[in-house]
Amino acid sequence: MRTQRATYIPRLIDGELDELLNGLPAVALDGAKGVGKTVTARRRADRVVRLDVDQEREAFASSPFDLLPDGTLLLDEWQRFPESWDRVRRAVDAGAPPGSFLLTGSAPPAGTKIHSGAGRIVVRRLRPMSLVERGVARPTVSLATLTEGSHTSISGTSTVTLSDYVEEIFASGLPGVRPLPPALRNEQLDGYLEGGVQREFAEQGIAVRRPQTLIAWLRAYAAATATTASYTTILDAATAGVDAKPARDTTLVYRDVLARAFLLDPIEPWIPVFHPLKRLTRAPKHFLADPALAVRLLGLEREAVLTGTDTPRPTIGQGSMLGALFEHLVTQSVLVYAQSIAGRVSHMRQREGRHEIDLIVEHRRKVVAIEVKLAPTVQARDVRHLLWLRQLMPDIVADTLIVTTGPHAYRRSDGVAVVPAALLGP
Repeated sequence: MRTQRATYIPRLIDGELDELLNGLPAVALDGAKGVGKTVTARRRADRVVRLDVDQEREAFASSPFDLLPDGTLLLDEWQRFPESWDRVRRAVDAGAPPGSFLLTGSAPPAGTKIHSGAGRIVVRRLRPMSLVERGVARPTVSLATLTEGSHTSISGTSTVTLSDYVEEIFASGLPGVRPLPPALRNEQLDGYLEGGVQREFAEQGIAVRRPQTLIAWLRAYAAATATTASYTTILDAATAGVDAKPARDTTLVYRDVLARAFLLDPIEPWIPVFHPLKRLTRAPKHFLADPALAVRLLGLEREAVLTGTDTPRPTIGQGSMLGALFEHLVTQSVLVYAQSIAGRVSHMRQREGRHEIDLIVEHRRKVVAIEVKLAPTVQARDVRHLLWLRQLMPDIVADTLIVTTGPHAYRRSDGVAVVPAALLGP
């Protein structure tokens, strides 16, 4: 009998997982700790082996594993026994039927040798909850429809206000954190950061000589949210006033370990292969797994963020953090929506910032160009980069979109769709 939990909050990945397990023998679900991988996977499992529990790991390690499972076997925290990955791969090669294996976890310890699961184990990412999954509002505009390029009419009204969006930023998209009152929520997020960072480095076998420098670097990374600041700039901000700075290679280790743990979720630059664009930057745009983590790292208070009286971002970005955090919230949701339609998300920026677009959703050789604006209304200057790209690539740009904090969804006379963040869905 499959495990069910009455309190389970449906996720957009549910349908995709069911479809994959119906046709493929093995699926791996990865993502940051606390995003709900185990709960989501357990609903589809007939048997669970918790590889982070010593007794269960030892029993599984000593079993011959010759027989294929009866039903769906969930290997939870598979990276705690990395050989489990290769065991599943071999079972698939031996003819495991569809829906035999589910694996949840993250990257194995550094230096672990495992064979690629390409063609055998399909991997999907589970991120913190999108605005649709949080039930903020019923979406009226579909990202999938926008990628079709039909330029259908846009409509819908949202009662979600700027204050509500700020609350969502602070509330987090982590299912176990959202229901808590603010004080306990903060405690949970602080513990998540402190314990999670220490645990990930320990599991990777990497000794951190200066823990305070690591946390300072992560705090500077949070301050760089929604920017393409160089890693040198982030390091300088983290070690301002410190004479003995860590080597750049050391901070790149920080980045790599945190990325493997899915605590970082950067947006890679768009490099179109089907149309040459000159002078594009190849720098990623920086985001953490959840905007609430950035809030806690920077010690921000809700009212200060809402009123714009929080401390500006010296040397990393201009202005207050509200615009960056709102872009983070929207980006987190767009990543979830794009994955549900097999789309890819990137950003576009020319050197010197002549033209830049916050998000590019690529699907079937077409793109939807998205700008995120912390404003209820849209001005002519807000659409100039979108119109430039559409004119440059009329056969490739399926649609253009500005995501706002306003109440109404509509299409401008120039064809640009304007959609409140709460009304955008998959």
